[in-house]
Amino acid sequence: MAGHSRWANIQRRESAQARRRERVPSGDGDSGLVRVRFEGYGPGGAAVMVDCLTPDRERSGAQVRRAFDLHGGNLGADGSVSYLFNTVGLMTFPPGTDEEQLMRVALEAGAEDVVPSDDCSVEVLADPLEFDTVRAVLTHGGFTPATARVTERAATALELSGESAMLMAHLLDALEELDEVRDVYSNVEISDEVLARL
Repeated sequence: MAGHSRWANIQRRESAQARRRERVPSGDGDSGLVRVRFEGYGPGGAAVMVDCLTPDRERSGAQVRRAFDLHGGNLGADGSVSYLFNTVGLMTFPPGTDEEQLMRVALEAGAEDVVPSDDCSVEVLADPLEFDTVRAVLTHGGFTPATARVTERAATALELSGESAMLMAHLLDALEELDEVRDVYSNVEISDEVLARL
């Protein structure tokens, strides 16, 4: 599997997710909300999936379509990009983690892969059905993940640079800011140099 999108690792995404969690209704108020997924392509041909929790599919679709249109992308049909992603249990460990020992414990626990990142952090991938077990074994073995969740991960990555990368970063930002959007997944890798200019 290709490396996890750098976009998913930047701090801005974490703050957008925190703001969304604050806005999510809880309890019986969820009864009128439905989960909807939109798929499309961003600048440079990057694949994008957008998961929404909404009372009105058409309104959410119009907002997502507008974001794509304004930033050089286009919304596609159901299934147009989802085949490029795999549902995985993803756990991340900070730089300085003993990679060799983590790999041994993770693979014994049933993890599918251990992937070192350029920044010396380590990702552990697990089947979503085995995710809780693998996380519990790792935690018991002294490896508490910095983040742990079941997510979508691109099977291949697309590296963008220049204007396409800038437009794509703006598209991802615009999608993240929509109230009803819960998650945005992309196969794009945007260089740190481009991200620094944003």
